[in-house]
Amino acid sequence: MPLVVAALVFVGALCALNLVLSVGMIKRLRDQAEILNRNGRSDPAVAVTMGDEIGEFSALAEDAAPVDDESLRHGDTLVAFFSPTCRPCQEKLPKFVDFAASFPGGQDKVLTIVVGEPEAAAEMIERLRPVARVVHETSNEDAVSSAFAVKAFPVVLVVSPSPEHGRPIVTAEEIDLDVPVPAR
Repeated sequence: MPLVVAALVFVGALCALNLVLSVGMIKRLRDQAEILNRNGRSDPAVAVTMGDEIGEFSALAEDAAPVDDESLRHGDTLVAFFSPTCRPCQEKLPKFVDFAASFPGGQDKVLTIVVGEPEAAAEMIERLRPVARVVHETSNEDAVSSAFAVKAFPVVLVVSPSPEHGRPIVTAEEIDLDVPVPAR
């Protein structure tokens, strides 16, 4: 009889341990699902997305040349938003510069917007000038950032005129900067 009692106590303890581990595993799976949802596509977009139309804007590039939504109606344009206070922006910048240097159409077909205080943005602007038209904005609520609905950095897109109405729309997002641009 003592052997049966010991066996029942052992099985009971084993079941209780199994229950505790199962509850812990379920909690961990829920936490992981929440993390995936927060970082995945279920979050609100960080900017306009594939097929979205670009809003109207007008700004001056660092070389005092006018830049507006009309300038995006003539073929593919590589558009990027960076912030000097953004660590991923700092990491992505060298790859972007190399990618932009090989983009078809050259500097006229690459538009970069640097969002931040002038002193902090100066170095980033200088690194981008040789390969892109550069617009400096102090806030993501300024003209170009608002037209692209930018809520986070970095953002790299390709914008082209819509075949239906000619307005600029996003035709590529999440650009892989490690892949060379094909010659056209």
